[in-house]
Amino acid sequence: MSADELRMDLEELRRLEGLATRPRVVSLLSNEIRSVDAKLASRAAPVPTPAPQALAAAAAPAGPSYVTLGSFSWDQDNEKIRVYVFLENVDQEKVETTFKPMSVDIKFHDVKGKNYRCAIPKLNKEIVPEKCKIVVKPTKIVITLWKASSGNWLDLHYKEDKFKPSMGKEKDPMSGIMDLMKGMYEEGDEDMKRTIAKAWSDARSGKTADPMKGLP
Repeated sequence: MSADELRMDLEELRRLEGLATRPRVVSLLSNEIRSVDAKLASRAAPVPTPAPQALAAAAAPAGPSYVTLGSFSWDQDNEKIRVYVFLENVDQEKVETTFKPMSVDIKFHDVKGKNYRCAIPKLNKEIVPEKCKIVVKPTKIVITLWKASSGNWLDLHYKEDKFKPSMGKEKDPMSGIMDLMKGMYEEGDEDMKRTIAKAWSDARSGKTADPMKGLP
């Protein structure tokens, strides 16, 4: 049925509704008017046009996927760190580097049809991004990170010092010592564990106020 025929039916139904007096007839006519009105509205509704943003999102290709390079070696001197990534057939022009004071993100594109990524989200200490560089060699990649302050790094990745006592104001003053004892217990040999366990037990039972007393 065309839109014009629906409009004619709608006008006729409304005339009949105005003439009807019995409630049941009026109700039937009202329902039919709503039905025809809905059909007419759907015929007249324009086809929605996708927003420019939606079109752009649909047209944009998906981002490249990467194989994570979690295994690499490194060494250091007083001024810099050298990270060695063992990957062949890398094109220097297709390497993307992001150096930040506390992180490193290196992407190797189109290496035998694959993309690789080597990232350290949080370094042990700060570096100087503008001095860092990367050199691609036939069988490996050398990443040079310049230390912000000279000295030795215990690790390449950041690690929180579990032996550092907490200085929070709301903590018990002894909590830092107890944390230290827990760390010593976990790392110590059997003799150390027995000594710490006894000192800990004595402190909790009230035999001594100093849990470190008696430790070697």
